[in-house]
Amino acid sequence: MKLNKPFLVVFLIQTIYAGMFLFSKAAFNVGMNNFIFTFYRQAIATVFLAPFALFLEWKNAPPLTFKAFWQIFIMSLFGITLSLDLYGIGLTYTSASMGAATTNCLPVITFFLAVIFGLEVWRIKTASGIAKLIGVVLCLGGATILALYNGPPLNFFNHVHLFGHPTVSHGPHFQTHSSLTWIKGVFILLSGNTFWALWLVMQALIMKSYPSRLLFTALSCFLSSIQSFVLAVAVERRPSEWMLGWNIRLLAVAYCGIVVTGVAYCLQAYVIEKRGPVFLALWTPMGLVITMFCSVLLLGEIITLGRVLGGILLVGGLYCVLWAKGQEQRILPTTCSSIEPDKESLELKSIDFTKMNSPVSVVYIPQ
Repeated sequence: MKLNKPFLVVFLIQTIYAGMFLFSKAAFNVGMNNFIFTFYRQAIATVFLAPFALFLEWKNAPPLTFKAFWQIFIMSLFGITLSLDLYGIGLTYTSASMGAATTNCLPVITFFLAVIFGLEVWRIKTASGIAKLIGVVLCLGGATILALYNGPPLNFFNHVHLFGHPTVSHGPHFQTHSSLTWIKGVFILLSGNTFWALWLVMQALIMKSYPSRLLFTALSCFLSSIQSFVLAVAVERRPSEWMLGWNIRLLAVAYCGIVVTGVAYCLQAYVIEKRGPVFLALWTPMGLVITMFCSVLLLGEIITLGRVLGGILLVGGLYCVLWAKGQEQRILPTTCSSIEPDKESLELKSIDFTKMNSPVSVVYIPQ
């Protein structure tokens, strides 16, 4: 049983993420504004994380300089607030299964941005370099198919609609998905992932000046809650839209703010400690499978051939990049031992961006 424990934990992690997509989509289906949803989610996450951060790290934390605070503020704006808002908009335009599918692009997008910022070396003539290129191409192909091709529906189950039917009284977000709306939604989801990947890349630099992870995470959530509140007030000022009540809206924000931010944080830290970040990243497609199954069964979503094919290509691209990073990690110890004077430089260049499919590798603020 002890040997199988990481497998059970990583399956639970993916189930938690599947629940995040399902609850978020269900809240949007009943008319919740995605900007208000982001504010409540980040506010609850802040309230949940702050006591742990203050109790565990406050005494030993380095002083927070103005420069570090400003960097965290900017990164929170782009990497959390705008990323989550874009993700929420994209989710309302598409489906829970599409939200789960596009997360498989995150390691590929992160790698590509890391190359641009000089944090990752891409040797195209090596086997790992070719694998990375194939991964990028597969990822682009999968995203294109998801956006442009639906294909025939695959009706495996009767639609239960446990969380209710979508409403049509809250503007364009809740209209029946047209082809143009669907394409727009897919690219908005990818834009949200791009902001999130940029956040992960830049954290590698920010965490050098402020390495207290829990305080960093709590402060980021706090700043993001302020930013998202300003955006939400600018978009929606009707008091009735801010009311949660004992319904799916409250359940969704509480789940994302506490279960995803709190429970999944600890579980991911455990898996990375026991089996490493690549093991965790390899299980990411399981979240897509769980989300797809539950969205059909509970939300009444229609799964089409195009979405299945696009998802397969995205998963293939993910595994190509992970395999390439695994090959480079096997070579890295020998390289580091032979070039001892440049050890710090090598550590920066060889940041394992397969870790970044799981935000806990740098700091955990879930997508």
